[in-house]
Amino acid sequence: MSDLVLAVPSKGRLQEQALDVLLRSGMKVERARGGRDYRGVIPGLDGVEVAFLSASEIARELAAGNVHLGLTGLDLIHETVDDAAERAAKFHLVTPLGFGGADVVVAVPERWIDVETMADLADVAEMHRARHGRTLRVATKFVHLTRRFFAAAGVADYRIVESLGATEGAPAAGAAELIVDITTTGATLAANQLKVLSDGVILQSQAHFVASRAALWTQETRPLAATIVERIAADMRAQAILELRAVLPDPAAAAAGAAERFGAVAPFGPAPAPLTLHVARRRASACAAWLRGEGAGAVVITQVADVYEDTPLTAALLAAIA
Repeated sequence: MSDLVLAVPSKGRLQEQALDVLLRSGMKVERARGGRDYRGVIPGLDGVEVAFLSASEIARELAAGNVHLGLTGLDLIHETVDDAAERAAKFHLVTPLGFGGADVVVAVPERWIDVETMADLADVAEMHRARHGRTLRVATKFVHLTRRFFAAAGVADYRIVESLGATEGAPAAGAAELIVDITTTGATLAANQLKVLSDGVILQSQAHFVASRAALWTQETRPLAATIVERIAADMRAQAILELRAVLPDPAAAAAGAAERFGAVAPFGPAPAPLTLHVARRRASACAAWLRGEGAGAVVITQVADVYEDTPLTAALLAAIA
């Protein structure tokens, strides 16, 4: 396998957001036959092949070493490789991407008014066997996550019913007593008269950019991977900050004061005129007002497209795939 293979989700909102991240990072994915083609390229990045796979397939292919880089959910990484040491040996989590947020949770029927915690569930499991002569059934697609979490909580008397469809409907259909599923707002669970246990959040997940430590890395693919990560890091940095520019009577003092008060960074130092600062979005307006008080006649706030700078993400990636 000579090309670096980058896997992105093949459908849905996750695909849209993944392609948007790549586009903002200067990496527009093109497919020869449009949306029907499950392979793509990135013009200007020769040697990179884009593979469109389901999010769960991406996790499995990363673990197998068949793709080098992928965008997929943290929940699927944990579900694909259950053992923590083995997971660290197969995956390098480059960075969370800030979208696709959801929780893997334990949810029980709302009518179970006395069941609020995992400890309560353990008690119910014992009573259920005594009353009905069988174990509680848990419907889920997350078999490994469920077993590990239930074992840690001391819940042993249950069996898993692997869900192939809409998991939240399993209790109403009589296929299971409770579920382990992924939820974003909880609205679907509530619509199915289910509630999340107070200590029943198994994993807080979101989309991650992931490198395979099991893939074959070469002198050609490592620099390509570093370039992709550097571009994504530049976009993420730009999304997190706003740029402030102002002419001040004492730019060095203003730069130092802004750094102390607002965490502002002067990427070009205090000497250039106007003084340029990068500030977290939520603090930009307050910093601008402070600069005005320090003598700035005007403060211009702009959104920058990308911020290229030394990033620990690239160094950590290269160390992981060495």
